[in-house]
Amino acid sequence: MDSFEWEVSVIRSKRKSISIEIKSGAVLVRAPKWMKDKDIKKFLLLKKSWIEKHLELNKERQEKIKDLKPFTDEELKELTEQAKKVIPERVDFYADKIGVKYNRITIRHQKTRWGSCSSQGNLNFNCLLMLFPLEVIDSVVLHELCHRKHMNHSSAFYNEIDKVFPEYKKYHKYLSENGAGFLARLK
Repeated sequence: MDSFEWEVSVIRSKRKSISIEIKSGAVLVRAPKWMKDKDIKKFLLLKKSWIEKHLELNKERQEKIKDLKPFTDEELKELTEQAKKVIPERVDFYADKIGVKYNRITIRHQKTRWGSCSSQGNLNFNCLLMLFPLEVIDSVVLHELCHRKHMNHSSAFYNEIDKVFPEYKKYHKYLSENGAGFLARLK
């Protein structure tokens, strides 16, 4: 989308609302299929100060992490072994609390995700979670388990999280603000 001093990409889908995300120093807009370009531009203009602030924060974060040394294979192996002990215990604890079942748990070292949940109930977690406080690990575990009830990020999904872990937003924000440097160290 032209006429902005920043790069803008638009993804249209069956969604009902418009959202903005700052990704790799660019602006990603997710919009409903039916929304006109001029309405997207109006929305971007309304959010201009927010966009510029977050682009600057993103630039600062990228500057901080550009010279970080990658994790060694040995470090990743140790983190994976530790995660294989800690995360299943946390998953069992929270699965009982919210009343859900799951299938398999896999520990990986993904470059972009802290966790995921498939529609079959398979859970994946990043071994780098072991570098964070237990509350951060719990926030990711609970997030993925709540997808067993709601495979979306609706208000019902977040209400489910809040019932069990009222401080979720605090730790989710902590991971958002501090996690990029760790992910950047993956080869």
